[in-house]
Amino acid sequence: MPVDHYENFPVASILLPKRLQKPVAAIYHFARSADDIADEGNLQNEERLARLDIFRSELKKIESGEAPSMPLFQRLAEEIREHDLPLPPFFDLLDAFSQDVVKKRYENFDELLDYCRRSANPVGNLLLHLYEEATEVNIAYSDAICTSLQLINFWQDVEKDYAIGRIYLPKNEMLEYGVSEEQLAGKIVDENFKRLLKFQVNRSRALMLKGSPLGSVLKGRIGLEMRMIIAGGMRILDKLEAANYDMYNHRPVLRPMDWVIMLAKSAPFYY
Repeated sequence: MPVDHYENFPVASILLPKRLQKPVAAIYHFARSADDIADEGNLQNEERLARLDIFRSELKKIESGEAPSMPLFQRLAEEIREHDLPLPPFFDLLDAFSQDVVKKRYENFDELLDYCRRSANPVGNLLLHLYEEATEVNIAYSDAICTSLQLINFWQDVEKDYAIGRIYLPKNEMLEYGVSEEQLAGKIVDENFKRLLKFQVNRSRALMLKGSPLGSVLKGRIGLEMRMIIAGGMRILDKLEAANYDMYNHRPVLRPMDWVIMLAKSAPFYY
């Protein structure tokens, strides 16, 4: 299953137990479809928001026990019932995708964290429910990992996001480090930009390490899957550092040898 549209989603890979691949695929297709509405094509903002509202209506049908109209939600409803999945994370994801349509700048890190709370953390929450491991402590670990992954995706894709009119670097931190929007437009990687990105990378790594105990709490194949996710995020951060924070000319991606390194760091648990 391709992950071009929703890179931080751990897809139903061979590492997942077979019993979880179908529900994970249903959740992924929901998230990817909603993300595409917010990002893809040439739709006007009003049309994007209207289509996301249709998704909300379908979720509300599931919430009230009605049969949804769209096949995507019919499949999702089946998995929600079978695995007793909570509905708030699905609504949170839709709120985040709707926000992407209308909000293009973030004043400070708290605003960005609030976005990550709805755009990334619900995925981990749902997976923990599927794993039957959704304790308060595990959810806190998962939130740290998912937020870190979302932030890593932002730092990896500064150029891509700017091309569609979005800047996820907090405005007050850009000002503090002397980085302007004009500099992002010109793809200028000077010392100020490097210092700003180093700060973001270090903060993202600290968040990932805060959540990393979840990789040893979860057992078996789902534990290995989680450790691989953590290792992948850390690997991207290492590559950003190695590129001296110039993602314009050296956008970090995971290559075959990286997967070998990640696997070596994931069994036994490395971080």
